[in-house]
Amino acid sequence: MSLSVLYGVLCGVFLALLVLVLRLVAVLRAVTDCKPGKKGSVCVLVVAGSGGHTTEIIRLMESLSQVYTPRHYVIADTDKMSEDKIRTFESSKVKGDSPAQFTIHRIPRSREVRQSWSSSVLSTLYALLYSVPLIFRLRPDMVLCNGPGTCIPLCAAALLLGILGLKRVLLVYVESICRVESLSLSGKILYHFADYFFVQWQPLQTRYPKSVYIGRIV
Repeated sequence: MSLSVLYGVLCGVFLALLVLVLRLVAVLRAVTDCKPGKKGSVCVLVVAGSGGHTTEIIRLMESLSQVYTPRHYVIADTDKMSEDKIRTFESSKVKGDSPAQFTIHRIPRSREVRQSWSSSVLSTLYALLYSVPLIFRLRPDMVLCNGPGTCIPLCAAALLLGILGLKRVLLVYVESICRVESLSLSGKILYHFADYFFVQWQPLQTRYPKSVYIGRIV
């Protein structure tokens, strides 16, 4: 390959990346134009992690009205308990003979406990391969998450939907109640991309001024 061809390829890649970055900035700044629910129900994708993350997200869902319908839950394929908790919660919401308006989906886990950072990058990219077609098929109005690593590829896929001009998806992140002075790894990443970033302790809001503190949420 000649130097001129290589130079042309590198310039093309650079321009493509530049366009993607500019488009991402435009999408993130367009939050004021994204108001799901103004014209009806809100299709929400809820990311549930194992253990405490699922307990907290279900408590959060209990406070939401029926406007947030349908509800699509996403859990990791190695999560053995969250599905039962979700089904129990959704059963409590059913009134009379009305059909349940929720679905449960599984994707590969982005990062296992004590997994190395280098292998976490590969497993997250692998999870992204499942997240993109799922997000593009469901096309939620909003993604709601609270810290599990599974939310990273799903939020990335939601951002891609907006970058491509297909749909602007609102990203809402609620940091776990366990995080008092520092954000989780997912929080540190999504702090820069979430439309609404909630923390539940005042020291965190002081440290991260973009975040919103309204007291304990869950």
